[in-house]
Amino acid sequence: MDSTAVMPTSTVKSIRVHRHGGPEVLTYEDVAIGPPGPGEIRVRNRAIGLNFVDIYFRNGAYAPPKLPFIPGNEGAGEVVAVGEGVREFAPGDRVAYVETLGSYAQERILPAHFAVHLPSSIDFETGAAMMLKGLTAQYLLRRTFRVERGHVVLVHAAAGGVGLILTQWAKHLGATVIGTVGSPEKAELALENGCDYVIDYRKEDFAARVKEITRGEGCHVVYDGVGKATFPASLDCLRPFGYFVSYGSASGAIEPFDIMLLMQKGSLFATWQLLFTHLAKREDVIAMSKELFDVVASGAVTIPVHTRLPLSNVAEAHRRLEGRETTGATVLLP
Repeated sequence: MDSTAVMPTSTVKSIRVHRHGGPEVLTYEDVAIGPPGPGEIRVRNRAIGLNFVDIYFRNGAYAPPKLPFIPGNEGAGEVVAVGEGVREFAPGDRVAYVETLGSYAQERILPAHFAVHLPSSIDFETGAAMMLKGLTAQYLLRRTFRVERGHVVLVHAAAGGVGLILTQWAKHLGATVIGTVGSPEKAELALENGCDYVIDYRKEDFAARVKEITRGEGCHVVYDGVGKATFPASLDCLRPFGYFVSYGSASGAIEPFDIMLLMQKGSLFATWQLLFTHLAKREDVIAMSKELFDVVASGAVTIPVHTRLPLSNVAEAHRRLEGRETTGATVLLP
């Protein structure tokens, strides 16, 4: 028997977007929430992750299912109720979840497919900060281009939320890690988190510097969450048959380009993959999360939560993230 038989509709504080725009469109308001449906769980959020994709949904670059909508794509908390057919979870379970729009709320309903049990060794804030960014790092490093000992890796925005996880994990895998950053403070942070070399892109030509570091050979793979500002120079950082892996557009979208450019730059591979596609199968949600939890539990990767803000102050969080003023992860506390 499910746990929703007598659960009434209630009201929770949430952030909603009624029209696309800047941070000012994020409104803090009461929203009604009912029982979970078949295959769903209702979760009381203890911490909520902040990600650049939240900005894309807010400003309309990515289309939500409808307006108004509740932003947010990851969080951690406790199960309040489970819907019909849910066997993996029960009320009181500690969970973390990802890739389900609607996390900017005190409580929310989501498909059980995208939730996993949160190990007791990982607190809610870390759990909320690690799912989208950590699973992104997992598919980039282990499923898109499988980094092994001896590889040379370039990570753009190495002091960012995904960047700090990528650099630590790539170093743990035995790679030589080159990172780009935009300030001396971020350079220091990137070095502390696994980068062997750091390039301040505001002061140096990063492609020329990469060639110098690698003695002309170039990298095996470039991981790029920046986009327009780093393309196509990123291609000049690669050795023949290298991989350009794009996963974000913090500086704007990469403009359309002639695919022949990949041949001209050294018979390169280029890909943009989506976390959602990697999580389509339940067994992959579990396996990818387990690999992430294991590398964090081992101490090889730490999840840096550098900023904590109340959910009601989410507009300020968006301003900081959009202005590239943040390092590591920001979590929102409902």
